[in-house]
Amino acid sequence: MVDSGEIIKGDKLILRGLRFHGFHGVKPEERTLGQKFLVDVDAWMDLRAAGRSDCLSDTISYSDIYRIVKGVMEGPPQNLLESVAELIASTTLTKHPARISAVRVKVGKPHVAVQGPVDYLGVEIFRYRSVDGQS
Repeated sequence: MVDSGEIIKGDKLILRGLRFHGFHGVKPEERTLGQKFLVDVDAWMDLRAAGRSDCLSDTISYSDIYRIVKGVMEGPPQNLLESVAELIASTTLTKHPARISAVRVKVGKPHVAVQGPVDYLGVEIFRYRSVDGQS
């Protein structure tokens, strides 16, 4: 079992500020008009081989993870951001079983109906292969 402190300090791929228009949410207007979403992803994996070889085959392309996120964000609507983040995390771990040991997904809504100014509201989840039984 991998210690979460070890994962946090390890190598990772970083995708920040991914922007999508999607139809996730529980309100009817969210399902019909859609809204903007912001997504950040960290994928923990050993990057030493890629660092030494300078070969894409020794790592995972950012584009692969981007396509996973895009598929979820622009795919079938989910009621909750928790479900959206879980789909991104579980798909990422499933599609890269031998390489990615953990994933952090943050999904935010920048345009929400709250009483006051906000950058965004959202969720952040961490999923670890050993904890979630994905191998």
